[in-house]
Amino acid sequence: MRRLWLIFAQTVTISLAVLFVVSTLKPEWLGRRAPAGSSVVALQESPQASAPATAAPSFRDAARKALPSVVHIFTSQKVKQRRNPLFDDPVFRHFFGDSPEGDGPKTSGLGSGVIVSPSGYVLTNFHVVEGADQIEIALSDGRNLDARVVGSDPESDLAVLQITETKGKELILPAITLGKMDNVVVGDVTLAIGNPFGVGQTVTMGIISALGRSHLGINTFENFIQTDAAINPGNSGGALVDGQGNLIGINTAIYSRSGGSLGIGFAIPISIARNVMEQIIQNGSVTRGWIGVEAQEITVDLAESFGLPDTSGALIAGVLRGSPADAGGIKPGDILLAVDGRAVKDPQSMLDLIAGQTPGETIAFRLRRQNSVVDTKVKIGKRAPQRRASE
Repeated sequence: MRRLWLIFAQTVTISLAVLFVVSTLKPEWLGRRAPAGSSVVALQESPQASAPATAAPSFRDAARKALPSVVHIFTSQKVKQRRNPLFDDPVFRHFFGDSPEGDGPKTSGLGSGVIVSPSGYVLTNFHVVEGADQIEIALSDGRNLDARVVGSDPESDLAVLQITETKGKELILPAITLGKMDNVVVGDVTLAIGNPFGVGQTVTMGIISALGRSHLGINTFENFIQTDAAINPGNSGGALVDGQGNLIGINTAIYSRSGGSLGIGFAIPISIARNVMEQIIQNGSVTRGWIGVEAQEITVDLAESFGLPDTSGALIAGVLRGSPADAGGIKPGDILLAVDGRAVKDPQSMLDLIAGQTPGETIAFRLRRQNSVVDTKVKIGKRAPQRRASE
């Protein structure tokens, strides 16, 4: 009996020793994690994955779908040379001959564009084709085709081109699928496709960093998609597509101190680009509303001096005499609160709301005048085409 008891005691001792060593050095053998320090607050942790992690998702299908629709745009512009008055002197011409051609060497430009219709319509940026005398488009399959400018809108920095058929041959063009902005949210994966620095067709990946970016001083009308997908010179006019390869924006500008990508790029939403494109194709230009006022942002100091509850609205700093606003009773010092029932947040939103109205229609405006709210109606005028400040 004593012998059996000793054997049992030795077995238990050895088993406890083995358990201690295993729990200390290889706790996963026992189906539990190594002990960790207790949290000082209650935390919500994700459950442990029951299956091994899968490989990172690929966007090859989205790229394959969108790449054929993105083109390279090559432009050329003749440099005008001044004629020397000596060439008008008959004696000078007798010895030195006639004057050379008035057009000097050509300057070239490079950008990107997106085929949006089998009819050959291409969306790009206005600054890509601005001042171009000749436009050539290179497709992803190696074809080079001529194109013409159908129309442009400098205030949104958009232009519509059309590929011209050559030698009477019918063109088969890969048009991209347009996405819907209602389905785009911050955090969505996005791909930027273009021809950066002229190296060739390139795809970069990022996410939607923000929506509705404005007050950037890039265009008159701004409502940009912000993305951290790399956008560089040459990408202008290229495609910003979602994870399914649908077009959601036209790449336009970057924020950079070096000229290269710093992860802050901007694209024009497809909802705006489509509206501009359809107006250009149908009418040759973009029509926007106008009432003839100069607006100023309401700062905190202005709000306190006017006794306003907040800084919402646009302060009317000036009214053009004889303008629709003048005829509608709007006066300097008024604060515009709403246009057609939609709230005005600041001068930029006021400009967008008024520009979106149809010229000739009478629209309700709500104003704050001193301590009272005034409702009036204004017949919308037509905004004159604007040109870039650099022109």
